[in-house]
Amino acid sequence: MTVTDKPLFGGKVSLRPAGASDATRFQEILGHPEVARWWGDAEEGVAEQVAYLLDADDDTTCFAIEFEDQVAGIILAFEEDDPQYRHAGIDIAVHPDFQGRGLGADAIHTLAAFLIDQRGHHRLVIDPAAHNEAAIRVYQRLGFKPVGVMRRYERGPDGTWHDGLLLDLLPEDLVAL
Repeated sequence: MTVTDKPLFGGKVSLRPAGASDATRFQEILGHPEVARWWGDAEEGVAEQVAYLLDADDDTTCFAIEFEDQVAGIILAFEEDDPQYRHAGIDIAVHPDFQGRGLGADAIHTLAAFLIDQRGHHRLVIDPAAHNEAAIRVYQRLGFKPVGVMRRYERGPDGTWHDGLLLDLLPEDLVAL
């Protein structure tokens, strides 16, 4: 299932469903040391990560974050459709050249509003590394609330396990930008 095959428009960015033509730019984004420290995988290289993003599972949609006709980042939406646990999740990576401008916040807000308003989700989740303080501040500013620390949640590029912070957002929590 694809979340949408149409672009979504925020205040600053547009989210366009990703395609094969995004592969090189996605490799640049995920390969940048400041992004790779959060997105890196000890066992999988950048090319494999990009291949997955461009041919993700049926419940995942990958978007290119566009700003002023440039791909500034990547954002994913995944949906759990089991009626007992229905919710959606978001993951994001913004190239450092585009950080600090509110583009990530706009992209997350745009996708969150779509998932709530158009896809009918009652809860969204996001799970940054527990020590990624800058990302956590952005998510909390948008209304995400900490649920708890997931110990040894993901393996980092250095091969060691790192804690993750689970945050969730209910529709009434989403803060307007």
